[in-house]
Amino acid sequence: MKIKEIKELSVDELQARKRELNKESFNLRLQQQTGQLEKPSQIRSIRREIARIETVLSQRSGQTA
Repeated sequence: MKIKEIKELSVDELQARKRELNKESFNLRLQQQTGQLEKPSQIRSIRREIARIETVLSQRSGQTA
């Protein structure tokens, strides 16, 4: 998901997406520890998407304050 697409989402949608990505990240790390992970680059891309979402959320909270 690109930053442009992330900025178009509402705060509730962003928080839901972040929760979803955190669960997915946990599952991927679990697979990595058991040696079942086929694409290690997935972990990196999910971490980056979480960071993008957190950035947009913090920017929005800064605008209202």
